[in-house]
Amino acid sequence: MYSKKNLLLLTACTLIAGVPFHPADAQTPSNADAPGLTYRSPPEKRIGKKIVLIAAEQEYRSEQSMPMLAKILSARHGFDCTVLFAVNPQGQVDPTMPVYPKKGKESEFQNHNIPGLEHLKEADLVIFFARLLTLPLAQQKQIVAYLDSGKPIIGLRTANHGFRGRLPYKIDGTQVQFGEQVLGGTFRGHHGNWHRDSTRGDIVEAMKDHPILTGVANIWGPSDVYRTFPENGTLPKDCTALVNGQPLIGREQGGESNPNKIPLPVIWIKPWKTNDGKLARVFHSTMGSGKDFENEGFRRCIVNACYWCTRLEDQIPPKSNVDYIDAYTPLPSGFNYEKLGVTPKMPAEYRSP
Repeated sequence: MYSKKNLLLLTACTLIAGVPFHPADAQTPSNADAPGLTYRSPPEKRIGKKIVLIAAEQEYRSEQSMPMLAKILSARHGFDCTVLFAVNPQGQVDPTMPVYPKKGKESEFQNHNIPGLEHLKEADLVIFFARLLTLPLAQQKQIVAYLDSGKPIIGLRTANHGFRGRLPYKIDGTQVQFGEQVLGGTFRGHHGNWHRDSTRGDIVEAMKDHPILTGVANIWGPSDVYRTFPENGTLPKDCTALVNGQPLIGREQGGESNPNKIPLPVIWIKPWKTNDGKLARVFHSTMGSGKDFENEGFRRCIVNACYWCTRLEDQIPPKSNVDYIDAYTPLPSGFNYEKLGVTPKMPAEYRSP
């Protein structure tokens, strides 16, 4: 931990050197062997809540967006944050790891691995951004222990199909489905045209005064709308839609609505009842690509959701500051890793741009 005197000295030195300095980064342990990245909030902003952000998917560049979000939440809003990553056997953050065994090479398939899940015990909120993970049983149990704790949950984009198999989680002897039951919907296909349509987020009129939507406007992102319930169906009864997603033709903000695609919910809230009857607050957004996070309205919605989930909604500013702490230039979504420049990297390489 840095004293105020040392912070001032570091700030002065780095300004002289022409290098940007941020207190949240200065208070981060420098131990390169520690799992993930930790961002402690400045003492004058600290609100006593810890958020764990899990970046463990292969398409939407969560390895870039979750550190960016953690910096904003810590430096600007007083949350202490830890970002955990899915890593390969070399300890590298590796979105290129396959999610299915290759035919004829099943013996070569390797489980995913998220070091540092012991942080879940102390977390006040977890943000899941996972996709089709196969995890060791011990890590699955760590996740289940959090899900059944009654503490809040945020799921982003692919989190609703975050695990290949079922987690070892039962309530009253019945298997729990993470996407369908905990988050309120699982991936049933692309409603918008995948990698062709974009999404305009329209606030549900009846919910415009909800705390999560405070100061939120002009939501848009280049990712397409997911379908999470059958055609002619609706969200489950315990879900409350906050934002509907209208598919747009093309991938530019302000594009024309796709006349063949009705809007579907893309952001909603719900409760989750645990084995001992505790009610957790749950927020789910099927938007959330790295490029979606370049939209100020979307970032503000997610930041506000962190306040609401941790029952600090009375502290949500009229217009939350969601400005980047440093440069944020996420790579495009997709699986063409070589063309997109996606390569395995050590977690520490995601601390700075």
